[in-house]
Amino acid sequence: MKCPRCAHPDTRVVDSRPSDENAAIRRRRECPKCLYRFTSYERAQFEPLMVIKRNGRKEAFDPDKLLRGLMIACEKRPVNVERLRAFAFSFEDRFEGGSDILSEEVGRRAMQFLRPLDEVAYIRFASVYRDFANVNDFIAEIQDLERATPEILEVAGVVEAVAKTKTRG
Repeated sequence: MKCPRCAHPDTRVVDSRPSDENAAIRRRRECPKCLYRFTSYERAQFEPLMVIKRNGRKEAFDPDKLLRGLMIACEKRPVNVERLRAFAFSFEDRFEGGSDILSEEVGRRAMQFLRPLDEVAYIRFASVYRDFANVNDFIAEIQDLERATPEILEVAGVVEAVAKTKTRG
């Protein structure tokens, strides 16, 4: 495998272990030229999940692209990166091989995942996914978040946390 830092054509495997509930192999690699260490993942290739973009173009689902979007939304937030990685890399497993999904559905499911995890990350992701034009779009989304049904909040554990806060104060 080519080194991502110096582009040396060969790297060596330092460590290898199962990952994502044995659906992938995680390999630590080292470049002999620049000594840079990095992680690669190997997984079985099935018929790819095809994402239908807003312009009608199709492209193969890319879990790294989803993970990048989630990581940007969760930047400087107390969110476990492994949880984001697990969501992104298991996303495709929920669909039969060779099926199609609208890009809007990918975004909607990512928002469903983020909402109970971290409200700030949810709003950040929503602002890009829904293409917020101004501050009023942010305000409307935050108001929708505040009006969330008790079932959604309960799933997120927010009701329990709020109850504990009120008993202390």
